[in-house]
Amino acid sequence: MIDNAVKTEALLAKMRDALPIKASATSELFKMMQKQLPELVFSRECHITEIRYMGDEGGIMCHLNFESQAGKDEHIVSITHLFFDRKFPMSREIQLYQKHRIKRLKKLNGKAL
Repeated sequence: MIDNAVKTEALLAKMRDALPIKASATSELFKMMQKQLPELVFSRECHITEIRYMGDEGGIMCHLNFESQAGKDEHIVSITHLFFDRKFPMSREIQLYQKHRIKRLKKLNGKAL
């Protein structure tokens, strides 16, 4: 099991109550989006408009609105590809979830190699 079900459900409930949530794309996500959609100019900043839990395999997935030159562009990404302002009340909880999930995935992938 990758995620702690009780902690994850509690985090999901808090995040749903706080929607929309301001976030920023990681460098990797931002570069990938620029590569896949070169005709659009994106800001790294986005707003999470919806959150879903995709089970232990997918984790917390976020529906994002990015402001671009074409208007609003929606994408769905893992919460592990986002940064949150430290002033955001749940930023520490989210960061702990991200670190735990990444660590567990690396551990599982290491065993599979």
